[in-house]
Amino acid sequence: MGQLSVVVSPAKVSGQKAVVPLELKNNFAVKVESARAACFVFDEQGKMVGQASRWVIGGDLAGGQQRPAGKDQNDGLAAGGTNRFNFVVTSGKPFTTTNLTARVQFSRVVLEGGRSVDVRKEVEVKEARE
Repeated sequence: MGQLSVVVSPAKVSGQKAVVPLELKNNFAVKVESARAACFVFDEQGKMVGQASRWVIGGDLAGGQQRPAGKDQNDGLAAGGTNRFNFVVTSGKPFTTTNLTARVQFSRVVLEGGRSVDVRKEVEVKEARE
């Protein structure tokens, strides 16, 4: 079991958007300050039809980025806490199928105090059981 456990639910399609619900659980002994992930959406033939990258926990204000309204700089995921995040992946044209598969990959996780973790060892991503 990973220290950051993520369950990926099936994508829900609406026109040019696919919403991929994530359920995150922090099994670390300290708060997760931020986590960045990419979501790749594939059709039934395995062809990638959309992708997006987002801060799913906290975020980085580098490069003049602004926090979304209502977000505090101290946002994060407390030790032992859980959270949900809806990954929205948009496409330039409507999705031609609703039978999409999502794959989520984490690129960065930062713990309280600024310590980065090895996402290959500390993050477990699994599909939701139907």
